[in-house]
Amino acid sequence: MNYVDIACRNVQLEEGRQVVEQLLIESYLKPGISTKELSRSLKIPVPITVAIRNELAKAGALISSRGTRCTLHGKRFVEFELGYQSFKKELWNEIKNSGHSFKLEELLERYQDIYNLRPQINAAIDQSKCTSQTSFKRAIHALQSNFVIGKKILCLGDDDLVSVSLAIILKELLPNRNVHTKIQVIDMDNNVLEYIGDISQQYNLGIDCLQGDLREPLPTEMMGKFDCIFTDPPYTLTGLSLFLSRGIEALKNEIGLKIYLSYSHKHPNFMLNIQEELTNLGLSATEIIPNFNEYEGAQILGGSGQLITLSTTNKTTSLHTDKFEVPLYTGEIKQTLRKYICKRCSRIYHVGLEQNFTTIEQLKEEGCSACQHNTFNLIKRQVKKFEK
Repeated sequence: MNYVDIACRNVQLEEGRQVVEQLLIESYLKPGISTKELSRSLKIPVPITVAIRNELAKAGALISSRGTRCTLHGKRFVEFELGYQSFKKELWNEIKNSGHSFKLEELLERYQDIYNLRPQINAAIDQSKCTSQTSFKRAIHALQSNFVIGKKILCLGDDDLVSVSLAIILKELLPNRNVHTKIQVIDMDNNVLEYIGDISQQYNLGIDCLQGDLREPLPTEMMGKFDCIFTDPPYTLTGLSLFLSRGIEALKNEIGLKIYLSYSHKHPNFMLNIQEELTNLGLSATEIIPNFNEYEGAQILGGSGQLITLSTTNKTTSLHTDKFEVPLYTGEIKQTLRKYICKRCSRIYHVGLEQNFTTIEQLKEEGCSACQHNTFNLIKRQVKKFEK
């Protein structure tokens, strides 16, 4: 018996089936939870909370006795259908009560090498590694919202290793996690995918990896399959629009599904453009946390960025379903040609799009062809913009 389907059929919910699942999960995790606390946790009015609770009680999943709690059948449904079998409640309470700092020091001590040994970034496709702390914080934030366990999760690009952070914490919370929760990564960088694949195999994390350029349409088998998306797209308006559009295509056609969007802080005019684009996509921004993300080596705005939680609505739609053929990455839209001089022999190098070296990192790694030195001084910078 699917209690969620029964409640959705009998209560006409604009909030979508996700809120029914959340009410069941909250009643399972906090036996005896009050109606007022349920309403606050679900962010819905008390009368709607009561209506859902009553339908679930009629179906035999809940009972009102010193608050709301699951019946034996309700517990089994949450565990076997929603993915909470072998769930460690004590550990979960630590996560809920400690905020984003849950066991960060312990996790980083045990797994820091994984993040230290990540492949070198490819600045040409706007890669910028977030810190290991940030990667774990993103995973913990989503877990605290009950939108991860038992779900199919997709990371659209993952040089930040959020898939790994999610899998590590889920493995501690749910020894049998792979039975219910699925994590998949799609990325165009094979170095990133191979690294995640190796880590997944070494630690038995069960992460699926797929090579793919999001400028191309998603594979048919990925369409409409996922419950939750994580993405840190290129910091251009076209990049934001494309990555969110691909995420929407990958999500199931349901109201209230989550997209966790990491994005840089921008000036007010650009943020207005972002809001307009979110409206065009039919996405609702339910939470914005400034300075949530920290990035290694990034100097702009102190190397920090915001985390935006987006929810699907009945108007959510992809704006890009075909091949994407307009400039996407920062280097394509804001083309910068830099001239460097070798500090040892004064040989000149041009770095930028359509040059022998597209980034200074590539030039340093290769070294000067004349003297093999790898230290250079910037002597000229020229910018050509293709997007307003």
